[in-house]
Amino acid sequence: MINSTTESSDVPTQKYHLPKRIILVRHGESQGNKDDNAYSVTPDYKIPLTTRGIEQANQAGSRILDVVSDHGSSDNWKAYFYVSPYVRTRSTLREIGRAFPRNRVLGVREECRVREQDFGNFQVAERMKVIKETRERFGRFFYRFPEGESAADVYDRVSHFLESLWRDVDMKRHHHEPNDELNLIIISHGLASRVFLMKWFKWTVEQFEYLNNLGNCEFRVMELGAGGEYSLAVHHSDEEMLEWGLSPEMIADQKWRANANRGSLNDHCPWYLDAFFDHQADSNDEDGEDMK
Repeated sequence: MINSTTESSDVPTQKYHLPKRIILVRHGESQGNKDDNAYSVTPDYKIPLTTRGIEQANQAGSRILDVVSDHGSSDNWKAYFYVSPYVRTRSTLREIGRAFPRNRVLGVREECRVREQDFGNFQVAERMKVIKETRERFGRFFYRFPEGESAADVYDRVSHFLESLWRDVDMKRHHHEPNDELNLIIISHGLASRVFLMKWFKWTVEQFEYLNNLGNCEFRVMELGAGGEYSLAVHHSDEEMLEWGLSPEMIADQKWRANANRGSLNDHCPWYLDAFFDHQADSNDEDGEDMK
């Protein structure tokens, strides 16, 4: 996806031309989070933050600033924001942005492809309760809401966004100096953030089903590891990742990524191979005869 000069050790020498971090942030508490009936009178994209949601976003701004500045020790960090067009995400960004000096912000782009999953238009609370119960029986990833989307649909558009994101990075559209530590911060929604991670780390549908939603104004930090791969394990602990629903195997993969060379494949990742070939012999009879 991105060309980078390598030495004989295959460790990228220009890895800091890549964003140092990609941070996924869920919006603050909204009126819809507080009262499901809000969706029956207000379109989902117009649902505002609550007072508590505004406070959460303010606090998240300070926490994210602490991360991107390496607790104040970095003097060359910059931030570029992508934001869902919904009122609650735009308001969340506005409050988060209060913590950021203007000269540290390279830009902001509204991005429709990281919007909330479409649940239909005006939503009647009693009907949505039945629909969501049906979704639990059917499966969260493939269930499509009547007149709305499935998580699989969201996965497709987030995948398209990722392609655009990498083109932006590859063509240096974020306009930062090579020595700057670029941080891409995506203010979005719980499901969009989960399928972003699913796509990035090649998690399976079954693994997605076990993931827990982000809390309001929670964020996940994908940080560039020593060899040029992104990993959740650089910033987050095993305990945090377990709490989010990652299995021990997924956490082991994150730890591997924290030190892996860019472009390497984890041969020990069980869902890549063992899930389908775990009962196969190392060689068939014919190969064994040839070896004799």
